[in-house]
Amino acid sequence: MNTLENFQNLNTGLLLQRLSIGILILLHGLTNLASDYLFIKSLLNGIGLFEFIAYLVFVGEIIAPLLIIIGWRARLASLVLAFNMLVAILMAHLADIFTLNAFGGWGIELQGLFMFGSVVIFLLGAGKYAVSTTSIWD
Repeated sequence: MNTLENFQNLNTGLLLQRLSIGILILLHGLTNLASDYLFIKSLLNGIGLFEFIAYLVFVGEIIAPLLIIIGWRARLASLVLAFNMLVAILMAHLADIFTLNAFGGWGIELQGLFMFGSVVIFLLGAGKYAVSTTSIWD
């Protein structure tokens, strides 16, 4: 393979990474939005924090994934998503970090996939198949 073909494969891979992480977390975010963030509000109440903080999840699970999908400021949006997932792990899945599920998978494999997938987007950028490719945040 020549360098141009490798570059095209890289950009196709970056697009696939953005679409898979972005679409899957967006679906999760839409479900949370439809429930008016009831589960997240209950977690916040349980640790003595205000319920309105739950609406910040909208940024991490709706706005950031949309930006990642279209490739506009994808690096910045992926940082928001990674932070959102870190908070989700600490608030709702802390007890599962060192566990395996019934099938031998990591207890927080989905959350880990979203968090580390967004870190990959941050490190590699959006690629050339994106709305914007001119900023360091793309």
